[in-house]
Amino acid sequence: MKYAHIYICLIIFFSGSSCFGRGVEDNRVGSNAIQLANVFENDTAYLNHLINEARKYNTNKTTIEEARTIINEAEKLIESKKLETPPLLYITRAEFFLTLRDFVSSSKELESFKEKVGKKADLLTSCEYNNVAGNYASEAGLFDISIRTFQNNVELAKKNHLKGILPKSYGGLVNVYSAIDMQPEVKNNLELMLESSLAENDVLSVYKAYLRKGQFLRSKEQAYPEAHSSYQEALKYARILNDTLKIIVATNAIAWNYYSQNKLDSSIVWFTSMLNYATLINNFTHISNANGNLGTIYRDQKAFPKAIEYYQKGIDFALKDRSWFNLSWIYDEISKLYEINRDFEKAYHYQILFKLYSDSLNKNSLNQGLADARVRYEVQAKESELQVLSLRFKNQKLFFYGFAGVLLLTVVIGVLLIRQWRLNSKRRISEMNQKISEITQANLRQQMNPHFIFNTLNSIQYYMYQNDKLSTNNYLTKFSSLMRKILENSQHTAVPLIDELNAVELYLELESIRFKNKFDYSIELDEEIDTLMYKVPTMLIQPYVENAICHGLMHREDKGFLSIDIRLKPDHLSCIIIDNGIGREAAMEISKMKENNHSPLGTKITESRIDLINILYGSSLKTIYSDLKDEAGIAIGTKVEIQIPILT
Repeated sequence: MKYAHIYICLIIFFSGSSCFGRGVEDNRVGSNAIQLANVFENDTAYLNHLINEARKYNTNKTTIEEARTIINEAEKLIESKKLETPPLLYITRAEFFLTLRDFVSSSKELESFKEKVGKKADLLTSCEYNNVAGNYASEAGLFDISIRTFQNNVELAKKNHLKGILPKSYGGLVNVYSAIDMQPEVKNNLELMLESSLAENDVLSVYKAYLRKGQFLRSKEQAYPEAHSSYQEALKYARILNDTLKIIVATNAIAWNYYSQNKLDSSIVWFTSMLNYATLINNFTHISNANGNLGTIYRDQKAFPKAIEYYQKGIDFALKDRSWFNLSWIYDEISKLYEINRDFEKAYHYQILFKLYSDSLNKNSLNQGLADARVRYEVQAKESELQVLSLRFKNQKLFFYGFAGVLLLTVVIGVLLIRQWRLNSKRRISEMNQKISEITQANLRQQMNPHFIFNTLNSIQYYMYQNDKLSTNNYLTKFSSLMRKILENSQHTAVPLIDELNAVELYLELESIRFKNKFDYSIELDEEIDTLMYKVPTMLIQPYVENAICHGLMHREDKGFLSIDIRLKPDHLSCIIIDNGIGREAAMEISKMKENNHSPLGTKITESRIDLINILYGSSLKTIYSDLKDEAGIAIGTKVEIQIPILT
């Protein structure tokens, strides 16, 4: 139950500057908007309508696909009718990519606006651009720039009486100050956001302002009655919007506020209401969350069978929706239920499940909870063993003089107990070894990341020496995006294939710029591979790509080519990296001539990781090198095949 407030925070964060989501009636908004083409008097009017529609759904992950459909329609219209790209479309696409956390593409759209529109834009459009640029700076960690951008926008909007700018600018400031934990500024800007939203009669912004204010009052000031009033106002405006998902979010907030005050009966009423709304629109994520929270409340009321029933429903719906967040905290709460009932074996079992789904959410809490459950389980096991030994000793005293067979029976029982003790010891050692493997692998990732960052910084230094400011700025932008991706990925033992490939592609872009288009590259992916479902060990592919570039392609006199081809095999993913460089033998000769006999650090670490991964997952990951030669036996490149075990 303690994760419910995190759940509300995530909802508010992803709401950004637009609605959290729509009810069932909005599911086909993209196609409906497209069918309106004949309503408008000309193509330009229809194009502007599409852009405005896209922005309604553009900054929210639950409706982002609707935005994608409308943006695609707008782009097709521009191409077919040979229309000029409106300034607001650059801003809309920048928002779209920012929601998807594609910072490179978002930055490109913002740069395109500056280059192709710039000072020609009207004041309102410029302020819209500033709000998106402020959000981009905040997400990129440039907090001072973000604050200045939003504050300047506020002054412009007030001075020129611009409508629709102030609520978004104040909301952006709330996000920035929250990120840097400046609570007085958060509170002040929340009030300003609410005040400006009410003044402009912006129902959507009023809803978000009341919801954020309630969250602040509850979590930061523990002002529960005042938080309840704010949440009730948010619910009122969600109903005015006739938006089922927003009603669910507000209802969840009210229910959690009651729970924070230990008003369990009232909390049950509101979580039940949330469950009914979620069932109405068949939203598995919210159904799972509501059931899980009801399970926790009934657990607190000592109604354990009913609690388990709701927990199981929450798990079932979370599995249907692949909602690992809900699975994580529900398993944690079930573990606590069995701990209360002193069933430490089941408590330990559910802590293991909690660990599997919460590795990226809260590692510190996970490890502590797992350790506590394990200690309690082992203490209970030892107590049971002592009770058995004590009983055995008493029986020996009773039958020592009267029954000769007791000695034999005692020996048999002793042998069985020793055998069981040895089995338990082996099991505990195996668990400890696996934990050590995980920790060692994490340490190896920490070694590899500084090595990779060092190599990339050399590239930036090159441009600085060339005094090429534009290229340096472009390179730094891509580098910051790559560093963010590396830092995100390095928190996990394995990441979705799409995240690994995004990092590799960013690296290839940087190296291509650094070496002035010395080589081309391609990345091919089997259509059967689900890049979100399949996972690979973090930073596994990049070191081999780096070797191909630095030791193969860079020594060619003409332009080279590098290909990455990933195919799905019955029991593994096959990643084949081919370069048409000078070959490994020639590269080794060059290395000797330079009197540089050390092997690349990235490759050494990767080979160590491969050994650990095979131990950790019981797999047979292999790396196969092949020297490519022509009919005359002359080296024409190198082929590396990495056989990656299928992880999900």
